[in-house]
Amino acid sequence: MDSRVSELFGGCCRPAGGGAGAALRGRGGAAPGGGGGSKTKKKNGRSRGGKANNPPYLPPEVSSGGRRLKLVNPSQYRFEHLVTQMKWRLQEGRGEAVYQIGVEDNGLLVGLSEEEMRASLKTLRRMAEKVGADITVLREREVDYDSDVPRKITEVLVRKVPDNQQFLDLRVAVLGNVDSGKSTLLGVLTQGELDNGRGRARLNLFRHLHEIQSGRTSSISFEILGFNSKGEVVNYSDSRTAEEICESSSKMITFIDLAGHHKYLKTTIFGLTSYCPDFAMLVVSANTGIAGTTREHLGLAMALKVPFFIVISKVDLCSKATVERTVKQLERILKQPGCNKLPLLVNSDDDAVTAAQQFAQSPNITPIFTLSSVSGENLDLLKVFLNILPPLTNSKEQEELMQQHTEFQVDEIYTVPEVGTVVGGTLSSGICREGENLVVGPTDDGKFLRLKVCSIQRNRSACRVLRAGQAATLALGPFDRSLLRKGMVMVSPEMNPTICSVFEAEIVLLFHATTFRKGFQVTVHVGNVRQTAIVEKIHGKDKLRTGEKAVVCFRFIKHPEYLKIGAKLLFREGVTKGIGHVTNLQAITTKENGLEESLGPGQLSF
Repeated sequence: MDSRVSELFGGCCRPAGGGAGAALRGRGGAAPGGGGGSKTKKKNGRSRGGKANNPPYLPPEVSSGGRRLKLVNPSQYRFEHLVTQMKWRLQEGRGEAVYQIGVEDNGLLVGLSEEEMRASLKTLRRMAEKVGADITVLREREVDYDSDVPRKITEVLVRKVPDNQQFLDLRVAVLGNVDSGKSTLLGVLTQGELDNGRGRARLNLFRHLHEIQSGRTSSISFEILGFNSKGEVVNYSDSRTAEEICESSSKMITFIDLAGHHKYLKTTIFGLTSYCPDFAMLVVSANTGIAGTTREHLGLAMALKVPFFIVISKVDLCSKATVERTVKQLERILKQPGCNKLPLLVNSDDDAVTAAQQFAQSPNITPIFTLSSVSGENLDLLKVFLNILPPLTNSKEQEELMQQHTEFQVDEIYTVPEVGTVVGGTLSSGICREGENLVVGPTDDGKFLRLKVCSIQRNRSACRVLRAGQAATLALGPFDRSLLRKGMVMVSPEMNPTICSVFEAEIVLLFHATTFRKGFQVTVHVGNVRQTAIVEKIHGKDKLRTGEKAVVCFRFIKHPEYLKIGAKLLFREGVTKGIGHVTNLQAITTKENGLEESLGPGQLSF
């Protein structure tokens, strides 16, 4: 790309959206009726693109066609057409769209004069008001291009919470070595106060006394950071409760704080596989660099195909040379053939906007932030990044998931006084409503039990309807907690769920000290399922060595589980590690698993 484009937009490779070339482009892709464009002028009967001085371009629009839009005083018909396009793009972007004003349909960076830009932004605000959205100017840049009058390009974020949702929701898993500053960073982000250098900010995140005493996370905890429709941070500094944050926010980032110590690795893996994070944030301490479990956590994120970005913390403790050495160390690892990532160091607001747009578009981009939780250095850049970061799935994929049968993964089980049994987890597919009757299982003897969803809460606030991809807690009333365990699923009764004790998976053995043979026992992680399994058979081979691939037959040693063909699989035992996906199930039929038998008086909860 032309170097002048890099200077304009902080070295961006490609702005977010269905294509960067449109002057007015939503992140959700091309709208019906054309891709959009800005008000541009022709000079002496020919376009500015006719000059021979290599004008700056953004890449052309991906979608076919594209119309040039006149944003200065549009006619009523034209205005209604623009509003229709905005509605489409907001729907496709699940409530968010980024518009670029001053860019030709073919990507030519023409820019607008001050008066034209002001009129265009006024029109954009009217469009946003018409659909009930808010706009935020992300950045402005002057175009030094064949004109006596200064001309600008502006990027604008349009945000509107969908009518059927309370807020936009993204889940970010927090990874990194022990003592890298994960919990402290989350404490600073969510509490709105800087750390004192001795771990004060992280105290509110810990769930157990031994965590407070040792300063090390051993369990999975959740923290929320909100952004309102104008992109301003909403956290505990100006809100007393989580309910207030939810009410004031149009976008919510849920951080899943995972353990960094190696002895809690199974908890970290469970958090990554079970809670289905949209993104992962790998925290690396600037003074220690890549140490301990950092490489392992990086490998886990890549194996599970979770897009990740990197935060280098504690830069206040190090010299500039030490920070640069850590950055180079990370860049070297990211560029290795096994990772094949393109590092993008974020040093300014422009870089943060570019990183957010590119990160969601290209799986190879890996933004790197350098910040301090004590001095607050570059902390605002991370907030800008999180504010603009779009969801990975579009509205069409979301709709397809919602059309399927209800399937809720049980990840946590609680007993709440005066409420009864409560389960926490993620709705994988379908829609779950308050008062709905579901079945839960499989139990140790392979049965499914009927139950009723009494109430639903998301981020500690009441919710009547739960949609695919959302995490929540469900109150089950007097249902017997002893009948539940982590790894179960709650599904629609008409789904006729299948379970299995024996399954086959195509695996790659990442590491094993000697040879991997029949009879070897490993801990298998598939979604929210975590159980020891024994190797029954290796197809076509007697043994496996590090790096080899094969189809392996596993058998759970304790009780059957609910699995799906194609599900990602990760197994471990000591230093032995492998990844793969489920290829075949030896299903236990409905008659065998005894759904009807499970409906006795002692097992009903209505």
